[in-house]
Amino acid sequence: MTKQTDNTVPTPVLVSWSSGKDSAWAFHTLRQQSERYEVRGIFTTVTKTFDRVSIHSTPGWVLKQQSEKLGVPLYQIPIPYPCSNAIYEEAMRKFLAEVEALPEHLTASHFAFGDLFLEDIREYREDKLSGTGFTPIFPVWGEDTTQLAEKMIASGLRAIITALNPTKVPADFAGRWFDADLIADLPDGVDPLGENGEFHTCVVDGPMFSSPVAAKPGEVVQRDIISKKDDDDKIHTSSTTSPTYVYADVVPLDEAQS
Repeated sequence: MTKQTDNTVPTPVLVSWSSGKDSAWAFHTLRQQSERYEVRGIFTTVTKTFDRVSIHSTPGWVLKQQSEKLGVPLYQIPIPYPCSNAIYEEAMRKFLAEVEALPEHLTASHFAFGDLFLEDIREYREDKLSGTGFTPIFPVWGEDTTQLAEKMIASGLRAIITALNPTKVPADFAGRWFDADLIADLPDGVDPLGENGEFHTCVVDGPMFSSPVAAKPGEVVQRDIISKKDDDDKIHTSSTTSPTYVYADVVPLDEAQS
């Protein structure tokens, strides 16, 4: 059922929250247009086995603090590990039904995504929401990623590199801060925002937060990514091989570094 919106009031939106810089900036962009949009919450998939945000590997405790400091409800979509395309899409369909059943002051008609330029990802999201009554929007779509990276850093946004593909970015970038030095050190051909999957981040401070998340980089590990053989949904890519990714934990500021 399509949610009816009145053109005289802001459009109610839920933001797809990866826990990283792009979704945080999409959230911030919408919040700056309060006459047009009312951000009513964030949603994300959480891998139950690890209690971490899927792909970015942000710990659950950080995710909850991010939500508190954004001042909006958090909706977690649990998925298993490994997670097939079919299981992922069923979890998303269940979430859509839950959103539709929310009280009028909490539900939303639009979902916002922090995608920048990957057409196949955008088309996938648009296709999966087609006919559901929910409309996808892309607040940062088409922005120049070099300029946007500079804008993020200048705004005071602080993010930790929590996951990376070591075939595209040196493994020792895991655990580094997303800052001007990191941008300068990126290999040629790597997108400054990692939009091609080169790296992922966890945001701990920025203009979208009421106060910083008290966190810092923790232990760095390498892990093979196990996937169930299934159709490639452009989000949870299946493969006959197990690629190795490098992950940096995020720990409380008062925790000793091992």
